Amino acid sequence: MTESTHATDAAFEAAYQAAQKSLSEGGIPIGAALARDGKVIASGHNERVQHGDPIAHGEMSALRAAGRQKSYRDTTLYTTLAPCAMCTGTIIQFKIPRVVVGEAETFPGEFDLLRTRGVEVIVLGDQRSLDMMRTFQQEHPELWAEDIAED
Repeated sequence: MTESTHATDAAFEAAYQAAQKSLSEGGIPIGAALARDGKVIASGHNERVQHGDPIAHGEMSALRAAGRQKSYRDTTLYTTLAPCAMCTGTIIQFKIPRVVVGEAETFPGEFDLLRTRGVEVIVLGDQRSLDMMRTFQQEHPELWAEDIAED
């Protein structure tokens, strides 16, 4: 295992653990972590249910936890699920150059938009993330539909 693979594993694990925390709190199981030079700066999870905040997605929560940064151009955002349009816009706005995604089968996200803006997107195909989201979507279809603004 290379050093960069180890850093990816540790940062993605922080995102996955954050997703599990959200699930344990009755929320939507999506977690994210922001890393720089292989070290996690902050992690967060979807808090829409817990805080009644419609924009508290996992990626937004991780960025909020990271606080103000002089620049994001040397960071990587790890997330358990493909980023939605809102989170994609934030990634583009702050010029985060790389996004590592656990899975994109249960939600396709906005990869084309990210890539057209020069963001490197890596999909891990993480089975744990896939299983967790599939189970959640089956057990809570109304809550999932609300999160992605579907009727």
